[in-house]
Amino acid sequence: MDYVPYAVPFFLLAILVELSYGWLKNRNTYRANDALSSMFMGALRSTSSALKIGLGGAVYFFLENHFSLPRWDSSSIFTWITAFVAYDFFYYWFHRVSHEKQIFWASHVAHHQSEDYNLSTALRQTGTGFFLTWVFYIPLFVIGVPSYVFVSVASINLIYQFWVHTEHVPKLGWFELFFVSPSNHRVHHAQNEEYIDKNYGGVFIIWDRLFGTFKEEEENLPCIYGIRGPIKTFNPLWANFHIYVKMAKEIFYTRKLKDKLYVLVAPTRWMPDDTEHLSPKTDFNANSFAKYNPSSSFASKAYAFFQLIFVSLLSTFFIELGDINLMQGILVALAMLSTAYCVSLWLDCKKALFFDGLRIAFFIAFLVFTFFFPQLNELIMPLLGYVFINLLFFFFLQNSFHKNSLLTQKLS
Repeated sequence: MDYVPYAVPFFLLAILVELSYGWLKNRNTYRANDALSSMFMGALRSTSSALKIGLGGAVYFFLENHFSLPRWDSSSIFTWITAFVAYDFFYYWFHRVSHEKQIFWASHVAHHQSEDYNLSTALRQTGTGFFLTWVFYIPLFVIGVPSYVFVSVASINLIYQFWVHTEHVPKLGWFELFFVSPSNHRVHHAQNEEYIDKNYGGVFIIWDRLFGTFKEEEENLPCIYGIRGPIKTFNPLWANFHIYVKMAKEIFYTRKLKDKLYVLVAPTRWMPDDTEHLSPKTDFNANSFAKYNPSSSFASKAYAFFQLIFVSLLSTFFIELGDINLMQGILVALAMLSTAYCVSLWLDCKKALFFDGLRIAFFIAFLVFTFFFPQLNELIMPLLGYVFINLLFFFFLQNSFHKNSLLTQKLS
């Protein structure tokens, strides 16, 4: 059973509590543009979940029914504890390889792009994880872990990881000898030379201690969050695909066949000698680091928040609906992606009226489409209201754009 959907309301409540606590303590760790971007990434992940289940699930089903050892007793507490620990062991290796090899980093990088560290960062999930993530858990099905148990312990592992994405919880003493904590996970998200590529465990930090990847957070060395070579945009499409684009360019432009073949499995910071001009390496300097923080207007942020609620509700509606055809799935994906893209343009202080106009035209077409499917008729009035509210927002966004774009140019 997947427990994550049931945990989402508690995630959102925890974010509000952390935000309020930060304000009360005069130590706010949130920026609206960054947090909204992270939560949009989390909402968009739901559009790829079905692909992940379909791709990996087909392999798991085949293995479980044809190549598995005798299936473990799912009523035994021993089965659940062993499966939970075993899942985290394989998660450690998936997570470590995702930082060390370029093709896996291309998928995982989206989670690390936030330059803040708070509970909204935990919701910043990749939209391309369905490509290869499932490969690492094949041994669990081969040794006989039941699929029901696998899905359950995987979701519990993910839920556990949520709370460690905060700066407000200090070191926890003996607890950190065995378990992943906010302190040692802050190190994992840092790009400081002393911290980078450390602490890969999901629940248990013992794997890092055993395999030499553990690093303790130092009191006099504050974590600087984000990635080397920041993307400097809130665009979710570029966030998910920029490493894939980089690899494609290297494969195309490098003249050496062995380099073309090596690009995909190369270490994350490697590139062919004859392609370094495509994406020059930049040395990390903690003293000169500055967060990407365009001065987007209050109207843009309010618009983004409104769109986040809409995208989340639309996603929830179709998840609850369950049985949807290919055309409906494509329309939902396009609706969510186009909305996220237009929101990112406003948060990046780029004029987006033209693209937003196209998006609204798409939603009007979507509205017409719903008339032909009785199971979608209850979307008609919400979509009408949604289009109307979007048109109202246009007026405020147009008026606020010029002032904020000039300010952003000065800051950059």
